[in-house]
Amino acid sequence: MKIIYRKLNVKAILKRGEHPFPAIQNALQTLAKGEGLELIAPFLPSPLIEKMDSEGYAYRVEHQPKGDWIVWFWRK
Repeated sequence: MKIIYRKLNVKAILKRGEHPFPAIQNALQTLAKGEGLELIAPFLPSPLIEKMDSEGYAYRVEHQPKGDWIVWFWRK
């Protein structure tokens, strides 16, 4: 089954001094069957990856040449 990814760039949220977890959590909770989340962040969100892994999400990580990180999450 092909997964369709919703994109969430948290850099603007972080720039405002806000914590991005509520937006990430909302995006993950509203995924339909066959959807995943493409998360763009200025750093590797290791604690988030560990948390989502423990909650049944698979993931793939890619470091971008300009420094951003992309993490794709989908249900295992």
